[in-house]
Amino acid sequence: MSVVNNIEDGEIDIVIGALHSDLRPFMSAWKSIFSRYHLIIVKDPDLKDDLQIPEGLSFKIDIYTKSHIDKVVGSSTSIAFSGYSCKYFGFLVSRKKYIVSIDDDCVPVKDADSFLIDPVAQHLRNLATPATPFFFNTLYDPYRNGADFVRGYPFSLRSGITCALSCGLWLNLADLDAPTQALKPEKRNSRYVDAVMTVPARVMMPISGINIAFNRELVGPALCPALRLTGEGKVRWETMEDIWSGMCVKVVCDHLGLGVKSGLPYVWRNDRGDAIESLKKEWEGVKLMEEVVPWFQSMVLSRTATKAEDCVAEMAKRVKEQLGGSDPGFGRAAEAMMDWVELWKKVGSGPSPV
Repeated sequence: MSVVNNIEDGEIDIVIGALHSDLRPFMSAWKSIFSRYHLIIVKDPDLKDDLQIPEGLSFKIDIYTKSHIDKVVGSSTSIAFSGYSCKYFGFLVSRKKYIVSIDDDCVPVKDADSFLIDPVAQHLRNLATPATPFFFNTLYDPYRNGADFVRGYPFSLRSGITCALSCGLWLNLADLDAPTQALKPEKRNSRYVDAVMTVPARVMMPISGINIAFNRELVGPALCPALRLTGEGKVRWETMEDIWSGMCVKVVCDHLGLGVKSGLPYVWRNDRGDAIESLKKEWEGVKLMEEVVPWFQSMVLSRTATKAEDCVAEMAKRVKEQLGGSDPGFGRAAEAMMDWVELWKKVGSGPSPV
């Protein structure tokens, strides 16, 4: 068994939400990287066709479908594990310490020197080295090879804190919202920036679920499938589940003294969807964000919230009381957050449920 940054392969699950039935190109592209790890593939319950997995590839895979979700979750929850939210079921049933999750429309890329990037290894480096959210280092991540703390950085803060979330980036199709992509249809992200940085404490960010990794033991319950748009679609710019989840987990990390890193690793994201059509679905989310960002920025949790699930339960109560009256979507999000906490306590921390 190999070890990366003192993290063994057996401590890692790769979680993939399958929104496409034909996973053969995706799996083939990732063969050299994913074959070392255990994969959890969760099929979107709305996907009617059978999944097509390439034969002859040495993957260790558990595949979960609607029948598994129904068996574990039942019909009493307000959570809809459909679309991109299906991957959260993988977070729930995993029993590994670390989870890496990459969308099924992404493939590996090469760096400026034409070497294939291993996103899993880079995510693990981010999680295995400390984060420094309380004082910004102008050389970005001081724990990377060739970097260090700059002059003036307090020695009392140089030991850093545990990094619980690693947010990777993407080339080609930028993670723009539908209005921006509709106005700039030819815009693509071609800049490979060789950098990792800790997101400062008390600073919100739009965490995208396209390419992330996290310490499940520390913040698993904080990544919750809660906010869904009324006409939510099947491409990223038609959803808000990962943005809401990201703000929840950032508040939890700040409160519990855990770090978040952003930057490397990159993946290549293939083009999908029609931005003009998606604009009709995402506009609701664009409006909601103007209200929720200041709300999350002002969030201060109580000292009695000492675990991620405690933090999410407290946030859910505040969402219901403070935001629920302004839009029914917030009320539904609060209910889903509470159901997620109960589900995590029941399913997410015991023996494997399936």
